Amino acid sequence: MDARGYFAFHNSEMRSSALKMDAETNELIGRFKTIATTDEELLLAEELTSFHSYYFKEILPQALLYFEEGETEKVIKISDNGGADRISYIKGSISSYIELMSNELNSKIAELNKNITLLQVSFLVYIILIMTAIYLIGRASIKKIGKPLADLSHAANEIAKGIDAQIKVDSKRADELGTLSVAFYQMYQSVQDKEQDLMAQNEELLAQQDELHAQQTELEEVLNTVQENKESLRRRNELINSISNSLYKNEVLESMIIHLAAILKADRGIILLLKDRAYASYGIVDEGAEQFKNHVFKGMLDRLKKEKDPFIITREMVLSEKGYHLEKGYTHDLYIPVYNSDDEITAVMMLSRFSDPFSVFDKEEFIALAKQISISLDKIELFEQTENDRVLNHDILNTLQEGIQVVCGIGEIILVNDKFEEIVGESKETIFYSGCGWDEWKHQLTAHFKDEEGLLQYIEASIQEKQNKSYSAFMKDGRVINIYAEELYRGDVKFGTILVYRDITKEYEVDRMKSEFVSTVSHELRTPLASILGFTELMINRELKVEKQKKYLQTIYGEAKRLTSLINDFLDIQRMEAGKQTYEKKNIDLLPILERVKDNLSINTPSHIIQINQLVEETMVIGDKAKMEQVMANLLSNAIKYSPNGGKIEINIYKELDQLRVAFKDEGLGIPETAMDKLFTKFYRVDNTDRRKIGGTGLGLSIVQEIMNAYDGKVMVESEYGKGSTLTLVFPLIHAIQVVRKL
Repeated sequence: MDARGYFAFHNSEMRSSALKMDAETNELIGRFKTIATTDEELLLAEELTSFHSYYFKEILPQALLYFEEGETEKVIKISDNGGADRISYIKGSISSYIELMSNELNSKIAELNKNITLLQVSFLVYIILIMTAIYLIGRASIKKIGKPLADLSHAANEIAKGIDAQIKVDSKRADELGTLSVAFYQMYQSVQDKEQDLMAQNEELLAQQDELHAQQTELEEVLNTVQENKESLRRRNELINSISNSLYKNEVLESMIIHLAAILKADRGIILLLKDRAYASYGIVDEGAEQFKNHVFKGMLDRLKKEKDPFIITREMVLSEKGYHLEKGYTHDLYIPVYNSDDEITAVMMLSRFSDPFSVFDKEEFIALAKQISISLDKIELFEQTENDRVLNHDILNTLQEGIQVVCGIGEIILVNDKFEEIVGESKETIFYSGCGWDEWKHQLTAHFKDEEGLLQYIEASIQEKQNKSYSAFMKDGRVINIYAEELYRGDVKFGTILVYRDITKEYEVDRMKSEFVSTVSHELRTPLASILGFTELMINRELKVEKQKKYLQTIYGEAKRLTSLINDFLDIQRMEAGKQTYEKKNIDLLPILERVKDNLSINTPSHIIQINQLVEETMVIGDKAKMEQVMANLLSNAIKYSPNGGKIEINIYKELDQLRVAFKDEGLGIPETAMDKLFTKFYRVDNTDRRKIGGTGLGLSIVQEIMNAYDGKVMVESEYGKGSTLTLVFPLIHAIQVVRKL
């Protein structure tokens, strides 16, 4: 038990106490050997010597060594490999020997009683035989000799009655009568001597019998005490085993109160933890338990703190405790404090009896169990704290947006989080689990990446030594994962390596789009600037006709407007990202704005037929004319650009679901299904040859969506690849907005 206490609570005093038992048990075994006589006793002495050597020379030192090295699994393995069974076996051998000695003692007592009875019967038979012989001899003498014989007969009768007789001895007679009288006298003297000896022996036997009865009574009392102690020890072991087999508070409390009630023979009981008011009860309804929880702090707890010992309250039974009894009865309530390692009351128990009061022995027995209960409660609190810390750490790891994989020095997995499972797309219960070896998981992981060999080399190098650089790997499903490693230390000793997997697909795409954007912008800005510079240089260096000068100036003006539009798009995006873009909210009519945009863009696109279809009379919305014109121009410009072969472009204005909708429908290239979710991403442009010939910065639809969101609207997209697209602006109607505001 001291060794278990040391393993559970790192108590060095318990460790010293366990080791000190080596010498004490060795001395006791030596004393037992000196009194062992039978084969069974000699065999038991050898078993005790063997067990002592096995336990104190092999098991205990090895277990202490494993425990102090932190290898608790090996300590448990020692117990599972027969250590606990051998301890149970030697305990059973000792119990069997005690029972054998008790039976042998009872047998000796019974044999002694039998010998005493036989001796008493033999003495009575001896007396009867002597009296019979005297009677026969006297009768014969009377017939032959007469009065002398009558005298002898009378004397014999007196002797038979236990009265001292006067025997007349005629030593002068030489006949048989004289010889008989002498012989009779001598016999009488001998009988008296024998009788005195027998009486003395009888008295001695009676004294021995009384002593044996006293010893028997004492042995029976000792045996009863041993039986009671054995039963008490059994119940204690059941209690200790029950509270040691679980670390879950409710289970332990329930088992604790049931076994304590059995040990102390209580009819009902309850245990209450003061910290969180968790409790378990036996024979008590929920209302009674709640009453105890609410009132134990009003007086009883204060008394326990002051007295620091269990106390008993005797009270008259209430009606619910009497059952069918009508007479007055009493209930005995035992209040018991349970202290923790800091000598503070951590729990309160109350046990009740309806019959006999609690004895001093009951209180002492509980005090003997209180330490074990305290240790169990401390162990539960430590387990709950550890479990809470574990759950917290687990939740923190699973909340991180990076995949975490912790491996030891030989590549065995120690821990993975949910994000890691999500990134690699596997279940950690089947492939990546704690204890999974390097050879088991390395190929399962690298199989998801394009450069399997490069990733494997980086992970192997990270496990062996510190890596100052991260590694970016491309997955087969198109994602980009950045991996970096950090060494994990316990003190000054490297314990393992933390591999962090971060999904940088979006950042990679943004960088790629920005690079493409720089290239596109350079091209888009260079084209109008080249035109402006070229035509300006012609006008400076040559004498031109007025018509050509005007034409060149119009070209310069158009390219300057195009350049201004590009720069305005950049500035709009910058203001929107900074949250500095301002929006006016007025009642405006969309139809005139659409017609103006159509007129402006139709001039330069003779191959397109642009048609506005007004399917609803009310076209008023809340917005800003300039911003709405920018939205309409962007969508119509896109419809024109992405219909390079010309065709019909319809702008339909209609009402649906209490909303005003403006749909731009073209017969152009259409949008691939894979690009739909990225369509409104800044700088994004569909990556194919047809669209690379079409200019643009990839900002138009981002600006449109930002403006529509500002006015509580939205943009919807429908497209059939190769056949055209429809982009629909959805506005809340003015009267619907007013109704919402009134509500």
